[in-house]
Amino acid sequence: MLIEREILEQARGGDDAAFNQIMHAYRKRIFGTIARIINRPQDVEDVAQEVFVRLYFSLKQLRAPEVFEPWLYRLTINASYDYLRRHKRRADAPVADFSEEMMLLADADASTATFQEERRQKAIRDLMDWLFGQVSEEDRILLTLKEVEGLSLKELQDIYDVNENALKVRLFRARQRVQKAYAKAVDSTGKFTAGLELG
Repeated sequence: MLIEREILEQARGGDDAAFNQIMHAYRKRIFGTIARIINRPQDVEDVAQEVFVRLYFSLKQLRAPEVFEPWLYRLTINASYDYLRRHKRRADAPVADFSEEMMLLADADASTATFQEERRQKAIRDLMDWLFGQVSEEDRILLTLKEVEGLSLKELQDIYDVNENALKVRLFRARQRVQKAYAKAVDSTGKFTAGLELG
């Protein structure tokens, strides 16, 4: 966890200073998760505010400190889903990846990257954006949590409340659908033909 158990217990007991420490510790992670799910930068802060309000009023219901992070992820995902439902629109795809090599490229430090490498990173991001726009919100969010946020199967089990085998099947099928979208978007020479300029 990013905070000490003692801080969490103090927050559960109504200590506002301790709650502020939790907000500070998890702010970046929550913002990142929301941004990848809803893909509307201008609304990320509003959704994050909703997450923190929900957290504040439901923290006493937390069963044990060990489940805090998966529980917080679930709050974040639910708030993001609620946002998408309210806007009655399918959110654009987040930057996400199912290839370790692509992930490293996409997340490389821009300050040390060469111009060509930066163009390559942008091309990969654009490709991932497009690919994840071709699958359902459920697939996109599951793969974002696993491949981008780096959650373990155990953490995902706690969030989705399913057993490991069912979760593995979901992940497998979600990855298959992304790969199928990719296969449809390239020609026989391997060139991407879905209308994106991939440099």
